Amino acid sequence: MIFKRTYRYQSSVPVEAIKTKLLGKHVNIHNMDFEVYEKDKMLRIIPHAEQERALKTLPITHIEFRDKGGAKTQVVISSKMRKIDSGGPLLVVVFCAFMLIAAIILLMTSQETQITYILLSISLLIFLVFWLRMQTGYFDYVRKIRDYVKATGLN
Repeated sequence: MIFKRTYRYQSSVPVEAIKTKLLGKHVNIHNMDFEVYEKDKMLRIIPHAEQERALKTLPITHIEFRDKGGAKTQVVISSKMRKIDSGGPLLVVVFCAFMLIAAIILLMTSQETQITYILLSISLLIFLVFWLRMQTGYFDYVRKIRDYVKATGLN
């Protein structure tokens, strides 16, 4: 999916030390509280959005640890969009894709190129605005959570 991000890095800190540093902590990003807890031998970072009234697209982050022998640990951080938040962004992407496909079909079959270029421009403009908003919202949360985990796991 285009909204899923996975990061891997090596740490010289043992698995249990990283877990104890992260477990039970709260991360505050853009005045939104994220909690770290353990489930199924991995850590999860979930947002507390119950009190939030604004419409936001928030990630759920899973952190897996792989012992590489010695004092080496591979940390795999994967973030995905909450299911409740995924409808709107997917709808925008599908809408832009259909407009783009329609513009390409019109370009190949029609002599009226002005309408085709207008349709193509609107599609790309909507997607550009959408993507910039996602970069300052959802993907910013993902980056800051990743940076928090890296900073905590490397110390």
